[in-house]
Amino acid sequence: MSESEIDSYGILHVVPTPIGNLEDITYRAIRVLKESDIILAEDTRTSGFLLKHYAIETKMFSHHKFNEHQSSQHIVERILAGANVALISDAGTPAISDPGFLLVRACVEAGIRIECLPGATAFVPALVMSGLPNDRFCFEGFLPPKKGRQTRLKELQSEPRTMVFYESPYRVLKTLTQFAEFFGADRLATTSREISKIYEETSRGTLSELIAHFTQIDPRGEFVIVVSGKEMKKENKKSKEF
Repeated sequence: MSESEIDSYGILHVVPTPIGNLEDITYRAIRVLKESDIILAEDTRTSGFLLKHYAIETKMFSHHKFNEHQSSQHIVERILAGANVALISDAGTPAISDPGFLLVRACVEAGIRIECLPGATAFVPALVMSGLPNDRFCFEGFLPPKKGRQTRLKELQSEPRTMVFYESPYRVLKTLTQFAEFFGADRLATTSREISKIYEETSRGTLSELIAHFTQIDPRGEFVIVVSGKEMKKENKKSKEF
């Protein structure tokens, strides 16, 4: 493949979008979205609010988990023909528990230039706010809802790094209960919901304490659950005597 051929190709821009507050987007992201030939959106209706807010008039097309296998090759062909394409998801960084991986891989295989802009993603603020060790961590995203779920939890029983999970409000209590069963009820954890939104909230404690909390209060909003690794112990709240 010659340099002249590569120069004639378009670019795939992977563009993070706000996870809540619309101000959490970079100037560069807005410029790229305005200058791209097309925008690939997980849900054009959801992304339409963001584009309207920033007066972005670039044409949108749907690219989601139900059509990405079929559409990726067509998109690659458009980029090879010179089109500059921006990929966004409903919120956060595409391909992080969202569609995008298949298209990025197809572009890599085709020798297409890819630019991934830095920007919003839910697990980073949740991890930092947790107060748990974050020099090394394990991002698990959404656990399998049924098949393979218990197998994965068993594999994570001996994980020494802080673990990060995504969960819907409808499964938070069940997931915390399973974590207590596999990791121990005294394992430290945090739950962060509605990050960057009006009702943002982070709850901290042992798994048993969080279970008690959400038994009394119905979980609402999208959650990030951060769980300490196997070696992390709950600190003694009493001061040491010297």
